[in-house]
This record gives sequence, C-alpha cells and structure tokens, in this order.
Amino acid sequence: MRWLLALLLLLPVAAEAAGWGHYSNPRFGYGIDVPPGFAAQGESDNGDGQVFRGPGATLTVYGGNIAEGDLESEARRRQGYASSDGWGITYQVSTPAKASFSGKQGGRILYARMIALCGGSQFAAFELTYGAASINAYDPIIDRLVASFKPANGSGC
Repeated sequence: MRWLLALLLLLPVAAEAAGWGHYSNPRFGYGIDVPPGFAAQGESDNGDGQVFRGPGATLTVYGGNIAEGDLESEARRRQGYASSDGWGITYQVSTPAKASFSGKQGGRILYARMIALCGGSQFAAFELTYGAASINAYDPIIDRLVASFKPANGSGC
C-alpha cells in the first residue's frame, strides 16, 4: 500500500517531465500552458475558459470583465470569494498588471493568478488546486503556468 501512495505522489513530477499542451481563449485573448496528464473538461458555455483535471488536481482558467475598479480590486474580490468558500489565505500580492494569492483548506492548496487584459478593462485568471502533500512537486508546475500565462498576440478588446 505504501508503494501505491509513493507512486501517486510522484505522478506530478513524472507528468512535468512529459510534454505540455497549450490552451488559448479567443473570447478574452489569453493563453496558458497545460500540464501533461490534465484533461480538458470542455469550454464553458459562455466561452470564458475551461477546466482541466489532472491526477489529484484541478486547473481552472477563465477570463472576465472588470466591472468596477481595477485588477487589484478584482483580485481582492476573488480572494474574498475564496475566503468565503473556506480557503484560509496564506499569501497575496498584486500590482496593476498581475495578482496572485494562495491558501489552504484542509489538505488542499489553492494557487490563483490573474493578469490584466485589454488596457485593464478585462482580466484572465487561473486557479490550481492540489493536495498539500504534493506541494514540492507542484512548485515547478506553478512556475511554468505563471511563465506561460499571457495575453495572446493580437488579442482583441
């Protein structure tokens, strides 16, 4: 039984070594690399993003309009939603162009990242949730997600 647990904990490390995919969202004009082993669950009905499920983890990517304020205000709202959902926020940072926060809930970790789009009137976000026991394995995956998360060339507003 211990060998099975060890194997499951190593899956994210093995997955990172394999090839990555890429997701582009034409509605909001952003893109992000998708880790190997994460299966697309289908584009959302309104075309703002998609959910990808991997071994013990979920990656949700989406875009939206900033109805009030700026990206930093929107990030605070999203962080508040996460807190209301039971996530204990452990880290947060924001600038006018990007924002990140993370939290814990039981044995799970949440990492969220947002970027400003369309001159600050829109945003794109990703949220990755995974088991706390896999935190070391997911650190390089998060680094790759953050590095690849960008506005698409020629994105329209």
